[in-house]
Amino acid sequence: MNIQLVTPAPLTLNNGNKITAARWAGIFKKLGHRVRVTQNYDGKSCDVLIALHARRSADSIRRFHELHPELPLIVVLTGTDVYRDIHNDVKAKRSLEIASGLVVLQTMALREIPGHLQKKTRVIYQSADPIRARPSRSNGIFEVCVVGHLRGEKDPLRTAMAVRDLPAQSRIQVTHIGLALDAQLEKKAKQEVRRNPRYRWIGQLSHGKSRQRLAHSQLVCITSKMEGSSNVLSEALASGVPVVASRISGLMGTLGNRFPGYFPVGDTERLKALLLKAESQPKFYRDLTRYCGRLSDRVKPKREHEAWRRLLAHVA
Repeated sequence: MNIQLVTPAPLTLNNGNKITAARWAGIFKKLGHRVRVTQNYDGKSCDVLIALHARRSADSIRRFHELHPELPLIVVLTGTDVYRDIHNDVKAKRSLEIASGLVVLQTMALREIPGHLQKKTRVIYQSADPIRARPSRSNGIFEVCVVGHLRGEKDPLRTAMAVRDLPAQSRIQVTHIGLALDAQLEKKAKQEVRRNPRYRWIGQLSHGKSRQRLAHSQLVCITSKMEGSSNVLSEALASGVPVVASRISGLMGTLGNRFPGYFPVGDTERLKALLLKAESQPKFYRDLTRYCGRLSDRVKPKREHEAWRRLLAHVA
């Protein structure tokens, strides 16, 4: 098939939507399809349109449906779609109604989909290739990696705040990878770097370099207030790096209810305690690592490939 994949992510921005679109384009090509990735539907001929983001791609979705009502149209829902826009935005709601099929990225998202649309909704977990690197503590550092652009939904400075007043004997250091997308958060991050010796903000890296830094860290911290899913979570699970995460639906849909590394959203003290526990209690760290290791099958590329193969065969 000839597939057009629409993602509203700017091609210059190395964010989750862009990474997801690039991975899916690779999957579709391996499945034998032709793929074009664009920011908007350009009116050119294709056999199926796959649109990432119900609200931000709404105009492309509407235009494609008006021009080609007989052709399959798949809409993939992001975090802001699932937990905000499909409940109160007219365009996002319309995207769901006219789609041939809907895709969500973790099981808890199904709870947000209106009942009459459940039958055309599928869960496809985001996958990641493993990068195996043995984190070294020979330098005495317990490195906590934060990967995420500076924007409000990510609560990006929560980890930095949690390590401000750790005991002197703690060897925790936070490395934050991500671009500033909010001027106020950029100002706060620069202030944090100046006053907090445990926090380093190194800006945006290429996806490959970001994954290498993640794989060499002792722990990954995900502090989001809202997620549809998380590429960073999938990459950590695939690479055997344990995670601590905010207790939100978008992460629980992959990690499950019994995950031992949750903290309440925005709770700096609980996160601080969790980081110290991971550093200082070997049994807890091993348990966390084993739990995350058991989830690695969920994010294997072959599983995502097969899910897309089935969906595309169904709509063809």
